[in-house]
Amino acid sequence: MQTETYHAIGLMSGTSLDGLDIAYCKFEKKEEQWHWEIMEAETIAYPSEMQQSLKSAIHFSALELVSMDVKLGYWMGEQVKVFKNKYVIRPQFVATHGHTVFHQPKNGITVQIGDLTALHLASNLPVIGDFRKIDVLKGGQGAPLVPIGDNLLFSEYNMCLNLGGIANLSFQNDADKRIAYDICPCNLLLNHLAKADGLDYDKNGEISASGTMKPELLQELNQFSYYEQTLPKSLGLEQIEKDIYPLFKNSSASTADLLATSVEHISEKIVEAIKNHLSQGKLLITGGGTYNQFLIEQIKYKLGRNIVVPDIPNQLIDYKEALIFAFLGVLNLKNERNILSSVTGASSDSVSGQRVGKFPI
Repeated sequence: MQTETYHAIGLMSGTSLDGLDIAYCKFEKKEEQWHWEIMEAETIAYPSEMQQSLKSAIHFSALELVSMDVKLGYWMGEQVKVFKNKYVIRPQFVATHGHTVFHQPKNGITVQIGDLTALHLASNLPVIGDFRKIDVLKGGQGAPLVPIGDNLLFSEYNMCLNLGGIANLSFQNDADKRIAYDICPCNLLLNHLAKADGLDYDKNGEISASGTMKPELLQELNQFSYYEQTLPKSLGLEQIEKDIYPLFKNSSASTADLLATSVEHISEKIVEAIKNHLSQGKLLITGGGTYNQFLIEQIKYKLGRNIVVPDIPNQLIDYKEALIFAFLGVLNLKNERNILSSVTGASSDSVSGQRVGKFPI
């Protein structure tokens, strides 16, 4: 049987604004089974001015946002070109998530910036992007998008947990359908609180580990209206800024106590979600929050011994999302579904992604 082979670059810019993840990946399909390899990968920090602009983009005028869209696309393309030359690689295309500014599926809106044409021109590579929109316009959440990759690339795990700006979960249900959803704020909230002490993040969770949990604040966090929503559902930065951040604004508690309370909240919500769907098995944990030792300790403690969390390479922790966006591009190229309506609630599965440039036949 013939082996299909693809080489692609995946780009991911998360809500935490840690930087642009670039992963050069190889995918092979043998006997209906997909195999993958992250061959080279880097995270490129945003220039401080650009990072601040991305943080504020939700409040931009229409003209400012369009300008930022093009500027970010060119910058991303330039980083891809440098990356490609540095490692002397020959990707067939780039698949990009872009950077989310607005995500309001109830209103039929999801906006990711990082203009595809600008990225194409700057990188001199074909580009696939804008993966979320078709699903939202079909009545879906447009998120999470990673579950198709979890299903086809990581089927040896019973469940996949991503600790990014927002924590989300992906698993196969009893009817053998892939289910996934956003659980709660994660690094977005923790990094937001760490900045009060002039830090980008709470390294290893050391500050939160030194704090004391505040029961009243924990109770307020648990009343976040998002938790009452039924599946399918997804969480946007807008909701977090509106309903979560203000709970901390007027608190007299120390940063350590606020972080400790947040870790307690996040770990509780994550474990509650996991136990609702899995009593025993293997759990894959990836994303930047995996390096928060205190958070991971709390999750493992609350999970108990029936759910195993294997150690995995740092490269997979850091670049799983970029890997899967490259894979979404491969599926687009093959004209195969890459968004699952069982996950998003859309009217049907989708072959998502807009193409710019000349693609291999």
